[in-house]
Amino acid sequence: MPEPHAPRRLNLALQGGGSHGALTWGVLDALLEDGQWQLDGISGTSAGAMNAVALAHGFAQAAQAHKDPVEARAAGCALARESLARLWEGVGSLGSLTWGTPLSAANPLMGMMAQWFSPYQTNPLGFNPLRQLLEREVDFGLLCSARASIESVVPQVFVCATNVRTGRGEIFSGPRLSADAVMASACLPMVFKAVEIDGEHYWDGGYSGNPALHPLIYQTETSDILLVQINPIEHLSVPDNAHEIMERMNEVTFNASLLAELRAIEFVRRLLAEGRLDARRYKNVLMHRIDGGAVLAPFGADTKVRADTSFVRQLFELGRKAGKNWMKAHRKDVGVRPSIKITDNA
Repeated sequence: MPEPHAPRRLNLALQGGGSHGALTWGVLDALLEDGQWQLDGISGTSAGAMNAVALAHGFAQAAQAHKDPVEARAAGCALARESLARLWEGVGSLGSLTWGTPLSAANPLMGMMAQWFSPYQTNPLGFNPLRQLLEREVDFGLLCSARASIESVVPQVFVCATNVRTGRGEIFSGPRLSADAVMASACLPMVFKAVEIDGEHYWDGGYSGNPALHPLIYQTETSDILLVQINPIEHLSVPDNAHEIMERMNEVTFNASLLAELRAIEFVRRLLAEGRLDARRYKNVLMHRIDGGAVLAPFGADTKVRADTSFVRQLFELGRKAGKNWMKAHRKDVGVRPSIKITDNA
């Protein structure tokens, strides 16, 4: 059990979901403001990957400026909040988070065109202003070098993208973490051309891990994982028009790999509790969750491509509230017990 005033160790798993990732920004801002968490690993997909690298960039800046880990961690919380704010304010200024071009996916005409034309025809140059924003706000070289200097301060970042050739999820971390990797993780295949990295082509990581939990289990020492989930698992009504059916199909698809990993975690926990697995070889993962899907339900799936500044800030405030509520309810669970029960309906 952690000491009363010691920072609690925590891994973060951040889902993707277009501009709804601004809710995750609010959650992260609340955690960083609290300052009582040691973030060891962050796994992110699509918008979750953007949040992950922006947060880690703040801690990398702090590690570069402060040699003492305690001072660096405190400074990192403030710098990470600033890094995230600049990124999302930049998104708001762009006015569209369709992983974005002027050919906005929010435009009904573009929705019709997507049925007949591929991005290789509509956007052959791969224009994406979001990439320029990301490269301006995140120094990927610094992320790698700063972690080497003060490893305990800068969280490991794991970004998932889907290999088009193999259909498998691939994790980018360490020296392989780049703007290309984040753009690959956010590459919706009907909006953007596949992103090429080292001769392979990649689509959105949501198809294979939204987000991927296994790197947090196998590549960090921390047992607690906080999942910030922004794609709803349950849907209260049966979709009855083509657009709603397609949106629900996407939600199911983008949650499938996550649900499989959650069930595997629960299976291992049960075997450990029964003494049927060696506790020295298998990690007893303690899962926690902020259910952003419930918070975002009133807005509808269409708003994933809405990113005006007022909407982004509205989601930010909702995320801050959700983060504070989770800390109030479950801070004492971290390091002790899971705060969600994983079932077939989790």
